[in-house]
Amino acid sequence: MTGYSLQCAWVDGAVLDDVLVEVAGGRFTRVTPDVAAADVPRATRLAGLTLPGLANAHSHAFHRALRGRTQRGRGTFWTWREQMYDVAGRLTPDSYRELAAATFREMVAAGYTSVGEFHYLHHQPDGTPHEEPNAMRDALRDAAETAGIRLVLLDTAYLSSGFGAPPEGVQVRYSDGSGAAWAARAGAGPAAIHSVRAVPRDELHHFRGRHPLHVHLSEQVAENDGCLAAYGLTPAGLLHAEGLLGPGTTVVHATHLTDADIELLGSTRTNVCLTPTTERDLADGIGPARRLADAGCRLSVGSDSHAVVDPFEELRGLEMHERLATQARGHFTAAELLDVATAHDVLGLGDVGRIEVGARADLVTLDTTSVRTAGTGDDEHTAVFAATAADVTHVVVDGRVVHRRGDESTVGGALTETIGRIWS
Repeated sequence: MTGYSLQCAWVDGAVLDDVLVEVAGGRFTRVTPDVAAADVPRATRLAGLTLPGLANAHSHAFHRALRGRTQRGRGTFWTWREQMYDVAGRLTPDSYRELAAATFREMVAAGYTSVGEFHYLHHQPDGTPHEEPNAMRDALRDAAETAGIRLVLLDTAYLSSGFGAPPEGVQVRYSDGSGAAWAARAGAGPAAIHSVRAVPRDELHHFRGRHPLHVHLSEQVAENDGCLAAYGLTPAGLLHAEGLLGPGTTVVHATHLTDADIELLGSTRTNVCLTPTTERDLADGIGPARRLADAGCRLSVGSDSHAVVDPFEELRGLEMHERLATQARGHFTAAELLDVATAHDVLGLGDVGRIEVGARADLVTLDTTSVRTAGTGDDEHTAVFAATAADVTHVVVDGRVVHRRGDESTVGGALTETIGRIWS
């Protein structure tokens, strides 16, 4: 058994002082506030504000190699996509393992303890399967184990360059050829539809009953226009018609929605993952986060393209984007945003994201004395409206310490080396 004395911690919707937690078998066995540190000398004291582990509900690990390179000029989402394809064409299982391990370590250092990896880089560059058909998927699993992050691998179907057209260029390494072939390779478990433009309507039936199921939705106006032209439905309308919305499904981005789309997503209790730092980096637009929450959608966040890996910046983005769009403040409380940050349930993980007896023992501790956090109150507002990933000092996943202050230089060094090799 391991014990921690937490100076203050977010427990059951409030910040409590001097919280003693005990961990055995990777789960919390005791959570007791107001226990003086002097009374438990064998417990490790964690100074600062401790949160439950945070969930990165949407990631493309290989996009991390693009940071600092795709921001150098003008363009659109579609021109950025060509640069992304360049990286996608370069990776092997070995280089993917190295890049993903370094990226996942960056996530852990930022306070993410679970990640939903939206994985569609399946085959060799010419589309030929690897000798081990899931070599790229296995590389991601190895990388997550190395980094100490909890991985939910969302094996993603990508069959078309757009509304039935065959894959083009590097897209051939994404495609299994058909929904049936995808299902045979992917097997059971979490899954994803890349988008309604990448999986034709007559293939969507393969995804019914898959939970969790994730899908990019209405990220771009062009996607909506193409879907309307092909099927006479919006992307949300199409997924609903095919029986694919509901509490087991998470749609990602949901940036360009009609009023009817919002009502449909809310009434079906479909989850929505927003990625504010990526959405603004790619000039996607501002999604209707508050309206979706009010309609009944469970919100989560993700680092997506990893232009930024910082859960606190993602949370601020939800509120700040709403302020920009409406010219009014105060759309989400700090408590609501911490609930969004700990939405491991959208990844099918119902026992994570709470400091309570029986839950998986994930802890993320923030320095409350840094130049960013000092004087901010040492409460939930400190976490959401002041802290950054640089304030994370200690991370525990399933009771195992996976990050300590001082590890940052080794994380940065690994990123420098592996990304340098990819581009050389």
